[in-house]
Amino acid sequence: MTNRSKSLIYAAIIGLIIVAIFLGFLSSLTNPVSWILICVLVLIPVIYRKTANNNLITWKKEYSVGIEHIDQDHQKLISLLNRFTTAYDYAMSEEFEKDALNDLVNYTKYHFEREEKLMEKYDYPDFAEHKKQHIEMIKQVDHFANLYQQQGHDALNEISDFLTNWLINHINGTDKRYSKYLNDKGVH
Repeated sequence: MTNRSKSLIYAAIIGLIIVAIFLGFLSSLTNPVSWILICVLVLIPVIYRKTANNNLITWKKEYSVGIEHIDQDHQKLISLLNRFTTAYDYAMSEEFEKDALNDLVNYTKYHFEREEKLMEKYDYPDFAEHKKQHIEMIKQVDHFANLYQQQGHDALNEISDFLTNWLINHINGTDKRYSKYLNDKGVH
């Protein structure tokens, strides 16, 4: 069951409970059923959060590469990835899905350029290999964007899974390697 379906079911349940509360209060303000239903109504958001499939990434301190503006870029990428994942999970409008994907792709390219300029400026020894990973990632993202143009919403799950895994692995892998080098050069 998708998150969108769950949301609709919860909304319907909430609507029915509100009607039942109202009808119960019509008979008497001391009707215990209405008060019990109010308690149930208050608990529904808690139950929903517990049962929701949460695919969102939370920034963790261990993702930090020790360079403030790069960490800020990574946090922005995670935020955009979460927006994109939400677009998929809740089957938002096609326009919202496209915007979320385009924003993520564009910011990823922008971030890669900033990262590459920094590595180039400080003559990072593995710059060529790191840049090669960026080029491969952009090719893959462009492939997914084309796949989305062909298949629409159905392509988003594959894109979301790939980007989530790639981003976290890239930050914790190759980005951590250059950060040590740049930190030693005084970049923070």
